[in-house]
Amino acid sequence: MSVLDDAQKIVRQISPQWISLALDLIESIRAYVRQNSPEGLYEVLRYETKLELLDPHGRTAQLSKYQRIKFLQNHVIAFEDYAWGEGNVLAEYKCSPGFEADRYLEGGRWNILISLRETKQRGNIQDFYIERKLTNTFTKKEEWWQIEMQHRTRLAKLAIVFPKKRHCAQAMVVERTRNRTTPLEARNFTLLADGRQLLTWENIEPRPFETYTIKWTW
Repeated sequence: MSVLDDAQKIVRQISPQWISLALDLIESIRAYVRQNSPEGLYEVLRYETKLELLDPHGRTAQLSKYQRIKFLQNHVIAFEDYAWGEGNVLAEYKCSPGFEADRYLEGGRWNILISLRETKQRGNIQDFYIERKLTNTFTKKEEWWQIEMQHRTRLAKLAIVFPKKRHCAQAMVVERTRNRTTPLEARNFTLLADGRQLLTWENIEPRPFETYTIKWTW
């Protein structure tokens, strides 16, 4: 008799009731692990960011970011933000709530540690608002701006406002992990009442840890 025959004989001798109980137990264990091992400190329910290019030479820009955060662990006292790019990407920096406690450069990226000044518990939801000024960051004909999905994110929305005297000629979205490029279409562009041009892009349930880069020519 082969090993396979032995295995089949053993399986036939097991009561279906015990198999059902074993499967229920396995599923209960999996549910417990999912509940008690959340992915990171928090998840992002909504991520919105807007970049305003304030002059046709790209020397000055203003970035605003809004994030609705749901904490997945207890006793969280800090929140982390990121910044990267050419020029001075942290010419000015403001955040609410909390305050900037530390910043350090790691490779080509700035890590900004924000002290919450209070302790967050699992299930707490908090809105964060961040503003920063950038100088000499978008001075080339072909430029880019990217966002990284450092945490699970439900919705990501991105907007770029181009000055009245220098609109975007064409733009695309590049997904780093998938190595996929998607050209943006006319529906992604809006002409504002003051003559400026608005580019918008959004993604529902973006891929975790994916980097999305908007590349444009202007």
